[in-house]
Amino acid sequence: MRIIFTVTNDLNSDQRMYRTCSVLQKGGHEVLLVGRVRKDSQPVLPQCFQQHRLNCYFQKGKLFYLEYNLRLFFYLLFKDSDVLCSIDLDTALPGLFLKGLKKWRWIIDAHEWFPYVPEVARRPLIQKFWLWVEAKIIPSADSVYTVGKAISEQLERTYGRSVEVVRNAPFLDDSKFENAIPDHIQLPQEDFILYQGAVNEGRGLERLLEIIAQTKFHLVIAGDGDMLPQIKERVKLNNLESQVHFLGFIKPQYLPMVTSRARVGYNVSEAVSKSYELSLNNKFFDYTHALLPSVINDFVEYRKLCSDFPVGILVNHDNIEILNALQLLMTDDDVYLKYKNTCKSAREAWNWEIESKTLHKIFQHV
Repeated sequence: MRIIFTVTNDLNSDQRMYRTCSVLQKGGHEVLLVGRVRKDSQPVLPQCFQQHRLNCYFQKGKLFYLEYNLRLFFYLLFKDSDVLCSIDLDTALPGLFLKGLKKWRWIIDAHEWFPYVPEVARRPLIQKFWLWVEAKIIPSADSVYTVGKAISEQLERTYGRSVEVVRNAPFLDDSKFENAIPDHIQLPQEDFILYQGAVNEGRGLERLLEIIAQTKFHLVIAGDGDMLPQIKERVKLNNLESQVHFLGFIKPQYLPMVTSRARVGYNVSEAVSKSYELSLNNKFFDYTHALLPSVINDFVEYRKLCSDFPVGILVNHDNIEILNALQLLMTDDDVYLKYKNTCKSAREAWNWEIESKTLHKIFQHV
């Protein structure tokens, strides 16, 4: 079966798509992943599946989405495939038009609840447009799946259709943690707290810097994003340069080595939107697989998972509560070891080998 996946990123940082495409390619399908070229994009990393990136003049905003979707439509119009899988609403409109033209089966993979991400939810007219798109897309697709049960249940209630769950857990593979870290990645000698992921609005980094200023702990930020310049400026203004270390974008093959060297993981997004409140971040599973106890949002998805396997400390959005959790994990070895051992058990239940079984069933069904 020929399968095309479409995303709006530049491919090199999308671990969920790497896992999805590789497991289907190795399962006997012919897979193509389509993204776009950014101004700062590096060459695509070699994979077992095909990759293609579209060039866009506009890089963000309404004009970018309009241009990208037009380019994507005409690119797909002349491609042969059996299944098209649109990742999130921002790549889905070409699929809506091509479903009838090309007689393709059409799948939606919702990585987030798109109309309720902060950048969309705070602009009523933009949100209204994406809610209209969602109302067209979700009922029309042959199959829909998403990253967590909370978003799945919300979409099922809204549209009265089944929405499967494929959680973004890593492969069970300890070898990725064992290699030496390349010389260009400089980590502090001391135990450190790790934030990995996009440096964007609502990720809780401003709050974390306020907390770090009250301690002597070291913080490593591994990631890039729109908020990075502001976060760096805040570090400078608060004289935290000796405690806060910026790694920037880390290639996927190196990131597990960084994760496994940390003492504590940080995963406390702000409750700035409904999408965030229902989210299940990739870093939650990445920390767990690296046996890294973490400080975690007391959001619905994490609350349920941590009731099965307490892999970290659930916190509300309170500086004192977060500070106490960080201090406990950074200083109390007995407590730390308890959470670390739970991570060992949890990753046997939360891994891509298990999640990919659902993925195969979805594509076999369509």
